Amino acid sequence: MSQSDLETILDHGDAAPGDEPAGRHEVVEGLLGYLVGLFLAALITVVAFFIAGTNLVWGPSIPLALVVLAIAQIGVHLVFFIHITTGPDNANNVLALAFGVLIVMLIMVGSLWIMSNLSQNMTPMQMG
Repeated sequence: MSQSDLETILDHGDAAPGDEPAGRHEVVEGLLGYLVGLFLAALITVVAFFIAGTNLVWGPSIPLALVVLAIAQIGVHLVFFIHITTGPDNANNVLALAFGVLIVMLIMVGSLWIMSNLSQNMTPMQMG
């Protein structure tokens, strides 16, 4: 451990990663990132409401356009607010996110499969 590392630890105490004091430039840069994310999220939301409420878009393509905008919204939130990046220090976050998506998809697909199977195997109701 070098002398400067030891001085840093003594000056700031034993801080957790990400809990170190930030300089003015880092704070402004972080705030700018949040503002860009807020602007993009708001823009995507406005575009989604515009597409859903206008006749300028071909009717059958509206659900597909809304799905694309929803995926873009997820991407904006992951990058700008949750700070998921492709950096090597983010591997655990990406794996945790992928595992969460896997569990949610298994629950959704499994539930739809069970409901479909139950619907096919129900006895017909007697009319009259």
